[in-house]
Amino acid sequence: MSDTRASVTVDDLLRDGLIAPADVPALSPVAQDFRIRLTPAMRGASTSPGVARQFVPDTAESITRPEELTDPIGDRVHSPTPGLTHRYPDRVILAVTQSCEVYCRFCFRRETVGATGTLPQPDLDAALDYIRATPAIHEVILTGGDPLTLSPRRLRAIAETLATIPHVDILRLHTRIPVVAPDRITDGMIAALTSGPTAFLVLHTNHADELTPAATAALGRLADAGIPLLSQTVLLRGVNDDADTLAQLFRALVRNRVKPYYLHHCDLARGTSHFRTTIVRGQEIMAELRGRISGMCLPTYVLDIPGGFGKVPIGPQHVTPGAAPGSYTVIDPQGRSHSYADPDPSRSVHNR
Repeated sequence: MSDTRASVTVDDLLRDGLIAPADVPALSPVAQDFRIRLTPAMRGASTSPGVARQFVPDTAESITRPEELTDPIGDRVHSPTPGLTHRYPDRVILAVTQSCEVYCRFCFRRETVGATGTLPQPDLDAALDYIRATPAIHEVILTGGDPLTLSPRRLRAIAETLATIPHVDILRLHTRIPVVAPDRITDGMIAALTSGPTAFLVLHTNHADELTPAATAALGRLADAGIPLLSQTVLLRGVNDDADTLAQLFRALVRNRVKPYYLHHCDLARGTSHFRTTIVRGQEIMAELRGRISGMCLPTYVLDIPGGFGKVPIGPQHVTPGAAPGSYTVIDPQGRSHSYADPDPSRSVHNR
């Protein structure tokens, strides 16, 4: 059940000092196109510009560029049944709800999030039947919307059903809830998460200022319950597009027993061009991070190829082929070049 306190109007943002009176006329139609939703936790954290920019509408959302898409990662292209996406052979995405506790202004599913609620039972049953009938599927990824907006009872029912399917080994949940609505991480919710296949929780967070004391306590409860925690972050212009900000976030995550997993290049959703950096800028940031933070803190920088062709790593290239066969130039974390050569296959080594 969603927290009705999360619904916010332009007037609420004005009272909170998050927008100026002069902004109201221009932002009202933007808010009608993609509604505003902020939990009390994130309204409190929005004194941070890095948090506020993620949730407060901007008139730039009215600008749609030619390359932007209504379904930028191709969910519908690979959907065998409503709510289910089967893009990779061994895993599926199951969008169990279109509800979120916050509406991220850069959301790649902004065309559908908030339009409906929980996946209707007949559609859920059809998706589960498809999973049962497809032995190649080893991992089911619950997403939406945010799957942790479901009640523990409903979430437990899904997890327990998946546990009856012999070839499903892993349940992965993509969520913002531990950060944006940490009070939802109750004993009942944790029991639901651990009632099915081995569960991994992937936390979406983009700025260290989101990690309030309540959020870190919620992450602690999950980690203490033995649930492996990963994170995914979107590279966002004006939010986290510099190495200092991302280093602070990734160190904070590891300190809270969350392994940074993916840094996503911002998708081509309509009205989000003001959030996107260039890929070259993202690669520069990743190269700078490699030189200053532990490998344990580094995520993989990825691009979801528009149209539904899957994710690919797009991090900086540290190894390039040289002129001679088997020779390479290797760039170290300080940007210096070094030579490397493969073993010569014409030379054999004999054991004595």
